[in-house]
Amino acid sequence: MHDSYVLEVHGIVCSHRDRPVIGGLSFSVPKRALVCLLGPSGCGKTTVLRAIAGFHPLDAGDIKLGGRVVSRPGHTVAPEQRRVGMVFQDHALFPHLKVDENVAFGLRKRHTATDRKFVDEVLERVGLSTMGDRYPHELSGGQQQRVALARALAPKPDLLLMDEPFSNLDVELRERLGYDVREILKAQGITSVMVTHDQQDAFALSDEVGVMFEGRIEQWGTPYNLYHQPTNRFVADFIGEGVFLPGKLRDSATVETELGAVKGRQNYRWDPGTVLDVLIRPDDIVPDSNGTMVAQVVRKAFKGAEILYTLRLDSGTELLSLFPSHANHDVGERLGIRLQAEHLVVFPHDE
Repeated sequence: MHDSYVLEVHGIVCSHRDRPVIGGLSFSVPKRALVCLLGPSGCGKTTVLRAIAGFHPLDAGDIKLGGRVVSRPGHTVAPEQRRVGMVFQDHALFPHLKVDENVAFGLRKRHTATDRKFVDEVLERVGLSTMGDRYPHELSGGQQQRVALARALAPKPDLLLMDEPFSNLDVELRERLGYDVREILKAQGITSVMVTHDQQDAFALSDEVGVMFEGRIEQWGTPYNLYHQPTNRFVADFIGEGVFLPGKLRDSATVETELGAVKGRQNYRWDPGTVLDVLIRPDDIVPDSNGTMVAQVVRKAFKGAEILYTLRLDSGTELLSLFPSHANHDVGERLGIRLQAEHLVVFPHDE
């Protein structure tokens, strides 16, 4: 592999109490990249992170940091010798140290003016500039998690590992902190691997995301590509919201659905007449007062600038749609819609 990779994970196999958890997983992370392993609970993503950190042995494969093998079967370099920063769910702050002392703890040169300035800067970037002289027990769970993040960043590690770092925060704060953390890491040129089950966290922070299921990576790509070009039904279902509609291939690029004929941007390899499932995302359905297709609002969820509607067609089919919130439709209201799918995602029905 390439010497610009900070992390190389090659064919790793991990087990837990003799039960295989990770089966032959590989990926690489270039310098300054922010990547995420995203998947449901129990898919093995935390085990991968623990193996990278040096807390979980390998049954097969190897892990390299900066080109040096740090894990292989029978050989594991100690976590403290890996120049890896860690933020886990149980943030493990020192209860007897103040916040600024917790953050400064990992710095080699202690209490220099430069360190003091850097600690202040890191605390400010995570939104805790006024909290330096408090103790961990005086902070909320979310504030403690931000101290843990600041402490991991302070020694400027080669690689930062984060396990569900925003899980203790409310929705608004976690979204803002996600973008803030991304800016901090990009500004300092730090390479990072995060694991989460929350796609909003993954998309806010990451350049690239690996979607995991049952110990393997189903697809690796940018958030945009995962959303618009999922390679299989699991990824399509897991990323974003949407509904599968039955369809039939009319010609190599056109699918017939009950919402009309939809043209994809590519030619499909299946024969005309093949029965397909078409993924319709909320942003594929747009309001159209002149539309021939009419649907009834059965549910609505206010999301600030937009409202997520569940719409029911006369056939009984339900769709999700995302409309700007200045047009507020009531439950029970009937409205004209049309399909405007820029990216057609289809899978054979029997796949």
